[in-house]
Amino acid sequence: QVQLVESGGGLVQAGGSLELSCAASGRTFSRSAMGWFRQAPGKEREFVASITARGWSTYYADSVKDRFTISRDNAKNTVYLQMSSLKPEDTAVYYCASGDGSRLPVTYDSWGQGTQVTVSS
Repeated sequence: QVQLVESGGGLVQAGGSLELSCAASGRTFSRSAMGWFRQAPGKEREFVASITARGWSTYYADSVKDRFTISRDNAKNTVYLQMSSLKPEDTAVYYCASGDGSRLPVTYDSWGQGTQVTVSS
């Protein structure tokens, strides 16, 4: 399994930007698709973006398309989520996960502890 640690969350004004990082340990990182999910208070965990093992393909939720960019550096065992034009509705705990790259949380077998992103209006 892969151990994951997110960082980079914080408080930002609407319209601002943040970059999240997820550092992975373990020998399988470069062979695993990675995903970012988020969970707001009182809501279910939702898919944000995913990237294939080599980084050749990326997928996004409609709500973040054209504002967020997922990327990975397999040499550094790290996956990133660049977020721009942030909105208050982007406020949530953001999680990275290792799995099959789908939109379904149940298909991911390793999760980080999460990092809080708060967007003020």
